[in-house]
Amino acid sequence: MKAPITKEGRESHTRSLLKAVSWRCVGTADTFLVSFLVLTFTGATGGDTSHAAQISGSIAAVEVLTKVVLFYLHERAWLRFGIGRKSADTK
Repeated sequence: MKAPITKEGRESHTRSLLKAVSWRCVGTADTFLVSFLVLTFTGATGGDTSHAAQISGSIAAVEVLTKVVLFYLHERAWLRFGIGRKSADTK
């Protein structure tokens, strides 16, 4: 399946948003795991893994919202620069 491209040879807003969401799924799982491991192995939750999971889930929930928006804006900003981009005519 070909990527949706606008007539200027750039990615569509929909594609950028889908990439942001898919990347955040990976990033949020990573954030949860790292937070959980840090809280568990530093003893910050007194050895209570359910509390560590609750705090890690809260951290992951907040960052998923902010980072989808930030990635989307970052992706759209990069579309303004031609560095490393091939023209639509080049294969």
